[in-house]
Amino acid sequence: MALTCWEKLALVALGAIGLRILLRLTVFIWKKLIAPGLGRGIDVATQGKWAVVTGATDGLGKAYAQALAAKGLDIVLVSRSLVKLEAVAKELRTTYGVETRVLEADLTEGPPVYAKIAKLIEGLEVGVLVNNAGMSYDHPEIFTNITEETITNILQLNVAATTGIARAVLPGMMERRKGVIINISSTAAAIPSPYLAVYAASKAFVDKLSADLAVEAAPRNVTVQCVLPGPVATKMSKIKKASWMAPTPEKFVDTCLKTVGIESRTTGYPPHCLIIGIINGLRCICERGTIWLVSRTMLNIRGKALKKKKLDEKTSEQVITDLPSRRENPVE
Repeated sequence: MALTCWEKLALVALGAIGLRILLRLTVFIWKKLIAPGLGRGIDVATQGKWAVVTGATDGLGKAYAQALAAKGLDIVLVSRSLVKLEAVAKELRTTYGVETRVLEADLTEGPPVYAKIAKLIEGLEVGVLVNNAGMSYDHPEIFTNITEETITNILQLNVAATTGIARAVLPGMMERRKGVIINISSTAAAIPSPYLAVYAASKAFVDKLSADLAVEAAPRNVTVQCVLPGPVATKMSKIKKASWMAPTPEKFVDTCLKTVGIESRTTGYPPHCLIIGIINGLRCICERGTIWLVSRTMLNIRGKALKKKKLDEKTSEQVITDLPSRRENPVE
């Protein structure tokens, strides 16, 4: 039985759609699983002698510093706590035999701090910058309940500092025609994130900035990567126990570094791409229902956090009340 013209067109259209899906699936599997496993990414150790890591004393920042030091790079550590900076620097020198420099700095202070970083790295061959320092809410919260100080600090740290530090480091990389900048965003930037509005918006800025910088820097052989992590077992996330979906910082960074040069925009850790994929897939089916589901999840987390906070405050008050006074128990 001969096919009609419309039936032939329909088959061609279905074939084209199927081929496109197959190609995209092949690229997805190559980038997420095969290429990183085969070591097809950039060896960051070839990009320069030094790495600069912000927010380097805890969580992902410390894990990046350790991983880069393990590859033989000398490390410039930037954070607010000098005590923690010196402890991490000593650990890196002792464990990996690398040189370290530290800068105690509050990145919310703006341009004067970026100038200090530029001065500290003057003359150094900086091959890697990890723009990791960031700030979020204590817990999901309604926008109007967030303090002005919190909003200002989030914007200064996540938006202004990421931009300013990249501006301080990138010219040297472009002049040497090699280097890698890794900007840490968040999955919150890529999915609906009610009750994390300012944080998610600030991380969406990092995502957009990275994408356009990647295009500008590519002709000069500089790689800019944006990482959008999901849950990681860090102090910032308040996740105490690691799992397959919430890995340790060390495991996350290990998989993430393998994607440099393969993906310019990545979750870094393959299971985290499921979060974005599932949420955006549900949005295609029912936008309002998906946003309602995310909102309810955020409100549940908020409710638990507020309940815990109230319980902690009550416990603290009880402890103070129960403390014996000096009059009742004099000490000679």
